[in-house]
Amino acid sequence: MSPDFRVGLLGHGTVGGAFAVSLPRHADRIERVTGLRPVLSGIVTRSEGSFDELLERSDLIVELIGGIEPARTYVVRAIEAGRHVVTANKQLLSHHGEELWELARTQGVQLRFEGAVAGVVPVIRVLQESLAGATIDRIHGIVNGTTNFILSEMATKGVAYGDALAEAQRLGYAEADPAEDVDGSDAAAKMAILARLAFDTPVHFDQVRYEGIEHIQPDDLEYARDLGLGLKLIGTAERIDGGLSVRVHPAFLYGRHPLASINGPFNAVTVESDEITEVTMSGPGAGGPQTASAVLGDVISAMIPPASTPATSERLEIVQDVSSAFYLHLEVADEPGVLATVAQVLARHEVSVKSVVQKGLGDQARLVMVVHPVLESKFAGATAEIAELSVMRAPPRAIRVLEEEFV
Repeated sequence: MSPDFRVGLLGHGTVGGAFAVSLPRHADRIERVTGLRPVLSGIVTRSEGSFDELLERSDLIVELIGGIEPARTYVVRAIEAGRHVVTANKQLLSHHGEELWELARTQGVQLRFEGAVAGVVPVIRVLQESLAGATIDRIHGIVNGTTNFILSEMATKGVAYGDALAEAQRLGYAEADPAEDVDGSDAAAKMAILARLAFDTPVHFDQVRYEGIEHIQPDDLEYARDLGLGLKLIGTAERIDGGLSVRVHPAFLYGRHPLASINGPFNAVTVESDEITEVTMSGPGAGGPQTASAVLGDVISAMIPPASTPATSERLEIVQDVSSAFYLHLEVADEPGVLATVAQVLARHEVSVKSVVQKGLGDQARLVMVVHPVLESKFAGATAEIAELSVMRAPPRAIRVLEEEFV
């Protein structure tokens, strides 16, 4: 009979509940692999149970409460008590990761967090282990399955944002309060973690620029199809001129981009480096059982030590102003010379037009265009000036475009 390995669980929501079911279901297989039998030693939630008692009878703590507090306090106390910790809490790590990783190194315990990013896609383990010897140039991808499902519904069914969100909630892909998903902050927290691992540089949540998908309109997707584009919420971390840019925003992709075909509640992450060229990983990213599976994988890994927690070896400066192509949607007066007027403004700000489509008549008149890559600051200056033109009937709408096309 193998000795027990006692796992204490913090949180019993969607992911915590799925983990509590999964652990005993897979106990026999885990025992064969590790020589230890995992048992659930107890569950503590925000309103029920004693953390002191749970800590006393656990060898490892799984933190699935979410948020900053009391999660941070519990994790710190567990590490200081010499317990391994597994967490799926991206907000906690993106705000306090350096403190927690340093504490884990000092105490000689493991702090594992595969479930914090991209569901079952093993991007954390790949960065920490498989690609540990590579110099990463860029990591980008779809790291929020909820928003990817919503955008897929809008694109394929032509439904409005609110209807697509309601469907995501009905299917369990979105929480009752979906704010962190749809405003981009969930993806921003994940990109802070990935950037920290890929570039050995401390990245705090506040250093990640992010935008959400709430402003996306069905006609944006319709017009973009005429230009051969599809829409995703993209997170990017990349080296730029000796610095590091980390950002999250909606972006149009051309059809041959490796992320363009990722639809529904799926995640995908692409890692680029001179040593490896490019590696793309994809899989389910939204849902309790999917995240619980990643958490269980971390528990198994912690049962087979050793594993290191990430240390900082370089500090890249954070770059804010980067170049991007843009989709620009303008509701304009139906009169001669409008396109020429807009073109003059763009030229003054060194913005070059790649393609343009004129749509509708009268109150439905639109100019929809894609511009070549330009510094975001210059494009922002151009759109601010365009917004003041007398021919404009509504504020300009702009969405970034990823220019890469792959054969």
